[in-house]
Amino acid sequence: METVMEDEEYNWSEVKLHSLIPVVPEPELDRETGERRRGRDIVIAIDHGPNSKHAFDWAVTHLCRLADTLHLVHAVSSLKNEIVYEATQGLIEKLAVEAFSVAMVKTVARIVEGDAGKVICKEAETCVWEPGDVA
Repeated sequence: METVMEDEEYNWSEVKLHSLIPVVPEPELDRETGERRRGRDIVIAIDHGPNSKHAFDWAVTHLCRLADTLHLVHAVSSLKNEIVYEATQGLIEKLAVEAFSVAMVKTVARIVEGDAGKVICKEAETCVWEPGDVA
């Protein structure tokens, strides 16, 4: 598998999540270690298939904990395809609501253009996004 070169650029689009997810204050985890208090960044590559949904369900149920941030990444061949973009945005919104209701984790999402393996690995390397990041 070929890796993405450092100077190679790729396109991505931030997914704006609706107000379906309530805004909650940062959790008070004074008894926990510094790592748990700070939370972790968990990246899940998603698509419209059942295996992706199964991986998402497993991660939310068994891996995510309070104060974590769930990063959802969907790789597409072109960001200009509005049908795929809208369908993916709907899927991501549904998954974000589910992640909050099951594990109370914050979710951020991106739709990334390019070869799936390359761009997902690149996103995992730089997954410290903020919800206000703009393409």
